[in-house]
Amino acid sequence: MGDHRSMPVPDGLEGDRLDAALARMFGLSRTRAAELIAEGNVQVDGGTAAKSDRVHAGAWLEVTLPPPPQAPTPRPEPVPGMRVLFEDTDIVVVDKPIGVVAHPTVGWTGPTVLEGLLASGVQLATGGAAERQGVVHRLDANTTGVMVLAKSEAAYSALKRAFKGRTVDKRYNTLVQGHPDPLRGTVDAPIDRHPSGDGRFAVVAGGRPSVTHYDTLEAFRAASLLEIKLETGRTHQIRVHMAALRHPCVGDHLYGADPTLSERLGITRQWLHAVRLGFEHPTEGRYVEFESPYPEDLQRVIDQLRED
Repeated sequence: MGDHRSMPVPDGLEGDRLDAALARMFGLSRTRAAELIAEGNVQVDGGTAAKSDRVHAGAWLEVTLPPPPQAPTPRPEPVPGMRVLFEDTDIVVVDKPIGVVAHPTVGWTGPTVLEGLLASGVQLATGGAAERQGVVHRLDANTTGVMVLAKSEAAYSALKRAFKGRTVDKRYNTLVQGHPDPLRGTVDAPIDRHPSGDGRFAVVAGGRPSVTHYDTLEAFRAASLLEIKLETGRTHQIRVHMAALRHPCVGDHLYGADPTLSERLGITRQWLHAVRLGFEHPTEGRYVEFESPYPEDLQRVIDQLRED
């Protein structure tokens, strides 16, 4: 059965399209909201309405939200190119390659870190959802670099607390278009789903607090290499904040990167790499730190820029 909701339209959504209002109220994409309306799962003041109809504050909504689709059960599947940087009885640290996500999700049919480790015989913590065994943080599919997963239940709990408490030192390098001014700074801007509902995220008033520190390591004619330190870990945070500065990550066409520059440099994904991860070992108490060198496609871009 679906989840039935009954509530008035908030004052702040006065005059919005029905699909946009639903998306904001229930955290849906505009596409999914439009589907609910077309399926007859939405009534306004007891009657049907079109997705483009404008809503009025106080109008009464009756919405039936179908059960969310279930993520597939993890199955052992080798991941070519994924290296284990460190492993003990509590944690495993990997160097994640391009085109790999952390764990199985609805709609993803490619390789995952979790399934790659299971294929290697690594037993991960079972805390949390079944499809997220041992996963305590994530990287985008096309962001490469260091990831840690928990093998023991004690490590899973401790690492979750560390990430939530912002005690993990997460460092990234990214190549952005142009030259940020100032060369070193902080972006403190809330992030939420983009109002368009197209899968992007954006700086949105009332979004989740998000803080990114950046420092210019090297400047080229058309781009700058930055070191990024994250205080928070929102989805697409670096990509969104760099785009908000009007210096999108090179190759990141989803967030406004120049395709002409990407083509000239021969890059087919965002230039973004998790270079370092440092944290207190979850059971031993000692500080540990792990690093990942640039993969070949990112290093080639840097070499070309230096030659230019």
